[in-house]
Amino acid sequence: MAHPGFFQRQASARRNTSVLVLLFLTAVVLITLAVSLVGYFVTRSESSALVFHDWLLSRHGLLTAATVVTLIGVTSLIRWVDLAGGGERVAKMVGARPIDPDTRDQDERRLRNVVEEMAIASGVPVPELFVMDQETGINAFVAGYTPGEAVMVVTHGTLTQLSRDELQGVVGHEFSHIFNGDMRLNVRLIALLAGILMIGQIGGFLMRMSFYGRHRSMRSSGDNRGQAAIGVIGIALLLIGYVGVFFGRLIQAAVSRQRELLADASSVQFTRNPEGIAGALFKIGLKGGYLDTTSHASDMNHMCFGESARMKFASLLASHPPIEQRINQIQPGMLARLRSRLRDTQPGADLRAATSSQAPAQASGFADLGAEVVAPLRRTSTSPLASSNEAASFPATSKLSERVGTTSPQGEAFATRLLGRLPATFRSLLYTRAGAIQLCYAMVIAEVSREEQHRMLAMIPEHPVLGGQPDLLEKLIPALKSIGEEVRFPALELAMPALRKLDSEEREGLITNVQKLVAADNRMSLFELALTSFLSRHLGASAGQVTPVRHRKYRPVMPAVQKLLSLFARAGTKSASDAESLYREAMAGFDNTKGQDQAVLEKVTMRQLQEALTTLNGLSPLLKPAIIDACGHCITHDGHIDVREYELMRLVADQIDCPMPPLTA
Repeated sequence: MAHPGFFQRQASARRNTSVLVLLFLTAVVLITLAVSLVGYFVTRSESSALVFHDWLLSRHGLLTAATVVTLIGVTSLIRWVDLAGGGERVAKMVGARPIDPDTRDQDERRLRNVVEEMAIASGVPVPELFVMDQETGINAFVAGYTPGEAVMVVTHGTLTQLSRDELQGVVGHEFSHIFNGDMRLNVRLIALLAGILMIGQIGGFLMRMSFYGRHRSMRSSGDNRGQAAIGVIGIALLLIGYVGVFFGRLIQAAVSRQRELLADASSVQFTRNPEGIAGALFKIGLKGGYLDTTSHASDMNHMCFGESARMKFASLLASHPPIEQRINQIQPGMLARLRSRLRDTQPGADLRAATSSQAPAQASGFADLGAEVVAPLRRTSTSPLASSNEAASFPATSKLSERVGTTSPQGEAFATRLLGRLPATFRSLLYTRAGAIQLCYAMVIAEVSREEQHRMLAMIPEHPVLGGQPDLLEKLIPALKSIGEEVRFPALELAMPALRKLDSEEREGLITNVQKLVAADNRMSLFELALTSFLSRHLGASAGQVTPVRHRKYRPVMPAVQKLLSLFARAGTKSASDAESLYREAMAGFDNTKGQDQAVLEKVTMRQLQEALTTLNGLSPLLKPAIIDACGHCITHDGHIDVREYELMRLVADQIDCPMPPLTA
């Protein structure tokens, strides 16, 4: 079976949201009927002549049903609002600690390097990292509503017990959830489950209240019948609550199992090392990945790399397929090889006891896991536009849309080399708020004279955080010049965790200041448009909000398509006749005769381009590949992608929510 692409997975995630709502409503109806049945028997003496369905329509029945629905709805709504803070709020909910970007801890630095390499290689902002210090099990999850504000949380056991290859496999698995749109679904599921589980929590409260009430009444020789009635109702609601728990876990399993298998396969695709993620899963099977220090382990079960909570009926209610199935799904026979390798390195030891201690990974026989199947990364051009002799990994007929939401050997090599070439001071500055802000300014003014730089910086109002800081700019600008233009987007992605720490007023001020610098020379380059659009998209007032699907056909957006492809056709050619020909070739991909008859537009303003991209982002995910491929045809038709074309492609991809890795041509 073919591995589904990025756009198919995005569409599937949107469909899963509808399935989730349907399952939630079904659970609410069944729980309401169950509670109403309890209410029917409690009030039966007052309405003995009524059968249940008639009682349900009576005043008592309607009041009972309305109360249950209101309790479930309000509880879910409260949790929904509580989680509006996105991934960072979820991380704090489970007691995770943010990892300092400039950490000196060796394990934390290894994690950050792996995450940054994969982020640059796949073209997404670097997620903020958190660690659960008290958790010795092996587990991880990502949370957030959009890739631009995602956070990744790992346990202390994940940092200390996995080799680098295994850690890379886990990170690849979690990046798959970022690409696939799973994060938003997972956070919403936490809120919906909170409502379903509320009835059981009320039942437990009533039982405890009955127990303490009876204890006090026995001491005062009072009547226990009221407390007994409350206790009976509490027991009934507690039992119904377990029904809610059952349905909640069933919903988790229904929306999670296939996505976990898909994420495992995507991890192999990203890392090209099946033994990395397989080794991590094998260690979970030996050591376990349960979250023992948070009361939210059960709520988070569907989000985690492995099962985070112990439960009965695991074969039915587990959010993840069995470890053995996941490993063999990655590669048939992999589990047997891992067991054999462990026996060879732990003679006479019980397999479960082999990794029960906190010994380092080298002692458990996993130190070289995957080394035999991972070839050294090839040295590539230092440009994100790799040279033509490196295009062998992509067929000549491959579509650009097929690279969206993936990584390639060239992208991985580019990320590794770029990070290795960044001066330590430059890289450290990107991890601070002040350094990240000054980077945005430096990328606009780096190519002008020092006198012009001073004039432009004078336009920025003085501010303790947002004001220009010449001492930091003196460290950033030389590095930008020495490494070259290819560092600009990756540096911006590395700086995103620091920029996301700005409050809403500071974010707005930063965007305004960058726009002032861009407008200083009365012209806007494509990179400047890409920079301002990127900042507005990921730091503006609408950052973190998901763009709804507004168009399921191309016809309503054809004017936007024509503007976009006119710009790309002119950017990819040197003469008007060539631009006209290339434009018609690109438009031929859309079944729209009227659009094909229209000539290429002579001029497309930056405002028109921004409006066109906003319109195209409302397309269904399944319609976006044609947009990417048409743009790709324009920039690759001559077998060469220059920096201007690359920046234009990155601008389009970012604005329509398509993570674009470094390109090869």
